[in-house]
Amino acid sequence: MTGARRRVRRLALAGVGVTLVTSACSAPGPGTTTSSVPSGNVSTALPTEKTTVALYLESNFAGQMTPLTEAFTRKYPNITFSVKSDEFANLLQNAQKVMASPEAPDIVRYPQVAAAAKNGLLTNLDPYAKAYGWDTWPSTLLDQMTVNTKGVRGSGPLYGLGIGYGSTGVYYNKTLAKRIGMTQPPKTIDEFESLMAKAKKQGIQPIMQSGKDAGLAFPYQALQNQFGNTDELKKWLYNEPGATFDLPSSLKAAEVLRKWARAEYLPSDVNAIDYPTMMGRFAKGEGLFMFNGDWEASNLQKNTKGNTGFFLVPGTSASAPHYAMAAPSSFVIPKNAKHADVAAFFLNWVHTAPEARRLVVETTGSSPGGPSGLALPKAGSELQRQTLAGAQEVASENGAVDFVANATAGILAGALSPGLQELATGRMSPRDFVDSVQEAYESELGR
Repeated sequence: MTGARRRVRRLALAGVGVTLVTSACSAPGPGTTTSSVPSGNVSTALPTEKTTVALYLESNFAGQMTPLTEAFTRKYPNITFSVKSDEFANLLQNAQKVMASPEAPDIVRYPQVAAAAKNGLLTNLDPYAKAYGWDTWPSTLLDQMTVNTKGVRGSGPLYGLGIGYGSTGVYYNKTLAKRIGMTQPPKTIDEFESLMAKAKKQGIQPIMQSGKDAGLAFPYQALQNQFGNTDELKKWLYNEPGATFDLPSSLKAAEVLRKWARAEYLPSDVNAIDYPTMMGRFAKGEGLFMFNGDWEASNLQKNTKGNTGFFLVPGTSASAPHYAMAAPSSFVIPKNAKHADVAAFFLNWVHTAPEARRLVVETTGSSPGGPSGLALPKAGSELQRQTLAGAQEVASENGAVDFVANATAGILAGALSPGLQELATGRMSPRDFVDSVQEAYESELGR
């Protein structure tokens, strides 16, 4: 899958969220009706007889999964895999019907975890989490796939795991950084802005970003995450009753992004720049900084011949914890899966076995997740080492925040993207931007 495709999907998909809770998993409470809780003790041992695990994947994930399934079968020869794949739109349309079937697959790549859990189609993974120790992993790696009995994300039982946990930050052009005297990444937002001011003074474009296809959501939320209590933002992401986008952090982020646009830190034609154009112009040296995800590390390493570095978005102080937009590629086990124990074993192996973790990094470009104490796979380049280390730091600090674009199915196209475009050009005030997003959110949710 191309980096652009991964990035667009991470922005556009609804149905996956993050919130900070005490534990990533919880025992099913009284009245739980939305899940299948495995009866008796779950097994963490593989069967000895020949077993075929059925997978239902998005087409672009089939190629990424092949190295993992082949490696697993080499280690456990009696376990093989059958794969059915579908285009992304078809998968979204058909997956719930497929999972409801008596012949449901054992593992499904499915982003809309809350909807499927609410409809009672998924296996409650809490017993497996306890058996394998998943509940000791950094909570924000798993919170995005917990759903309570009301269908609200961020609390309740666990219903999925990721294969590849994409994270975000800032890429920078090393040559341009050296030209302005940048010897290390900025430690605060003030330092970051000072570097952009130096770049602008020397005729260097401070930020290369796309505005045509919602790319301004990257710098906007990067600021938003640093300016306030992310727990309140996560409540909004999870559609909790009474949650609001009208937060001090939302308004301040809009004010700062508008200030950056007015200072020409953003390209003057930002709203005409799409994602491929942004990537091409940055690779050609037409920008000091670019907000983007770790999935582009290998492309940038190749296309800039090693002239790119990466750092996490700094906070308001040097001691502030790190927050980043981060989301997994979520995989679920249907309630009707015939081989749930084997499926859970496989997902645990993907997160914990050194060979599997290496393959995840090689095929997705993203962090393999899993226990925070496990060593990261050897990176293919210095740039990838930086992105992986950044993702691990965010996970260890429980600083992962899902994309605001994932709050509802229509919020990106209906409010965020057009609002950020108008904010950048001054046609909409920061106050009006925040209000417009909340109004669209309430309208879509019928509140």
